[in-house]
Amino acid sequence: MNCLALNASFEPLTIIPVRRALRLVIDRKAELLEVDGERRFRSERRDLSCPAVIRLVRFVHVPRRFRRQVTNTFLFARDGYRCQYCGKHRSELKARAFLTRDHVIPISRGGENDWANCVTACTSCNNRKADHLPSECGMHLTHPPAEPNHVELVWAVRSVTDVQAKYISMFYGPEVLSALQRHRTDAADAA
Repeated sequence: MNCLALNASFEPLTIIPVRRALRLVIDRKAELLEVDGERRFRSERRDLSCPAVIRLVRFVHVPRRFRRQVTNTFLFARDGYRCQYCGKHRSELKARAFLTRDHVIPISRGGENDWANCVTACTSCNNRKADHLPSECGMHLTHPPAEPNHVELVWAVRSVTDVQAKYISMFYGPEVLSALQRHRTDAADAA
């Protein structure tokens, strides 16, 4: 299990290893907000609960890159691990079939490798479409591609517990939490 680290402003920063979280708490650089009641860490002089959520005592400025590169990890998470043409989830694909990146307007025809032109496609649909426009093949997108919310994108590929998700929701709002739960469900279905 890992620990959610919050900035002093309660902004979720990242997931860190439990040992690192304990070190921050022991050094008084962070405070415990939530613990895993089932696990404890004991030493000769201390007995500490396993941290699930910590908050840094001092605010840390984190520079933001507002535009994320299109990677298959983030692209598949944005599209819910589903082919945007036939709607099949990656868990429904037959042997030797997998998810791929498809350019709605093929690069060979002037399309860009950006969020507004890339979608998740199964190998069958991607091969069928080839270097054509979807309308030329009688194919239709289930959802129009768009650049995802930065926060949703960052947290969609991370595994968080229900307790940690509560803090993400408090800072970013319930719609981001809903997206996280949807991504967790999709990932669990695929496993």
